[in-house]
Amino acid sequence: MFAILCPGQGAQSPGFLAPWLELPGVAEQLAALSEVAGVDLAAHGTSSDAETIKDTAIAQPLIVAAGLIAGRALLGDQLLSSANPHALAAGHSVGEITASALTGLLNETAAMTFVRERANGMAKAAAVTPTGMSAVLGGDPVEVLAAIAAAGLTPANVNGAGQTVAAGTLEQLAAFAENPPAKARVIPLKVAGAFHTEHMASAVTALESLKPTLNPSDPAVTLLSNYDGAEVSSGAAGLESLIAQVSRPVRWDLCMETMLSRGVSAVIELAPAGTLVGLAKRAMPGVSSVAVKTPADLEAARELIASAASAAPAEGK
Repeated sequence: MFAILCPGQGAQSPGFLAPWLELPGVAEQLAALSEVAGVDLAAHGTSSDAETIKDTAIAQPLIVAAGLIAGRALLGDQLLSSANPHALAAGHSVGEITASALTGLLNETAAMTFVRERANGMAKAAAVTPTGMSAVLGGDPVEVLAAIAAAGLTPANVNGAGQTVAAGTLEQLAAFAENPPAKARVIPLKVAGAFHTEHMASAVTALESLKPTLNPSDPAVTLLSNYDGAEVSSGAAGLESLIAQVSRPVRWDLCMETMLSRGVSAVIELAPAGTLVGLAKRAMPGVSSVAVKTPADLEAARELIASAASAAPAEGK
């Protein structure tokens, strides 16, 4: 079995979309996605600087659009369908929207509508109170979580491989950095607010009002939830999870555990790739991987998919 992984906010870098625009049809696809997002994704993906594309309202639609472009280039117009019986999909944070679109839970227009409202809602929520996030690297996992809780913070991302992200007010984060957990480093992240915490409650409310317009379908292949690493049971449940995910922690560690338990032997991370493959190399030993950063990586990804599919047990055995 192989897994298609979709990265989250922070994976973007200046100019990363430029090589993708050289592929036939990508400019037209990106123009359509830009119209829905209300953002010039071609400009931001090719010429905008790092500070500009760090803006939540730009970064989130840009990352989802990149994943949809890379996914279509890799998998064809059918994306992840019943023709891929040995496939699994998962996305980190905003990447879960990309994964939902690749599996058919949302169509591309609905996915871009959702990420537009999500990004704008989270940006507005972040402006209410000065909040942020800090990566905690190393340390005993139990002790790290206990220290985060003792500081009044939330473990917003539990990423596995010795990486946790704490989120809360800037005052709480400063105090936490002054008294870090044993054998751990605390590194402030350049984000606008405390994502995946109670501070994002107003963004959840905004997305709830959007729900009746989205018409989700059941995913065509296994789609994992950030909440607990479990398989999404239906389109309706998946949409509810996407909405709730804005204010609750991302458990990427549990997603990787599920992948291992399901027999995933290969992971392919879509653009802007690199982060999730890095985590997989540390937490999923023996699993092959390809980071699809540019179109030059597509052939290696196709070969890995073919190898993983051929090694999978036949249906019913």
